[in-house]
Amino acid sequence: MHPAYPVTGKSEGVLQTLLALGIDYRRGGSSVATGFDCSGLVAHVYQNAFNVKLPRLAKQQASSGRVIELAQIEAGDLLFYDTQGEPNSHVGIYIGDGRFVHAPRSGAKVRVERIESGYWRSRFNGARRIEVTASS
Repeated sequence: MHPAYPVTGKSEGVLQTLLALGIDYRRGGSSVATGFDCSGLVAHVYQNAFNVKLPRLAKQQASSGRVIELAQIEAGDLLFYDTQGEPNSHVGIYIGDGRFVHAPRSGAKVRVERIESGYWRSRFNGARRIEVTASS
């Protein structure tokens, strides 16, 4: 059973994200059946929850939506990190309560992390809000 998270206007996206917990990481993966890499997870959630097609790569996704400050993030916003020595090389989805979901690396599974952990705080590059509407 997953812990309770705040319900927001993007609660469907948060639900889709939480349903991916425990799925294997797979480089280039973008489905429940094949596994996910970080950007594949984000693209899958936005497509299935909101019918919004995002670019496939984290760097491309970083150009989508509106830049927001970390203090403004809400569930469903995208968080970008430098995990490979270059900006926006990793992405996750904020789910509320100081936590985000992501597909971390080969050999790992989709999981929840705290945004304030030392590792993630030191690699944070920025946040983006993808606007979705009821008709998306």
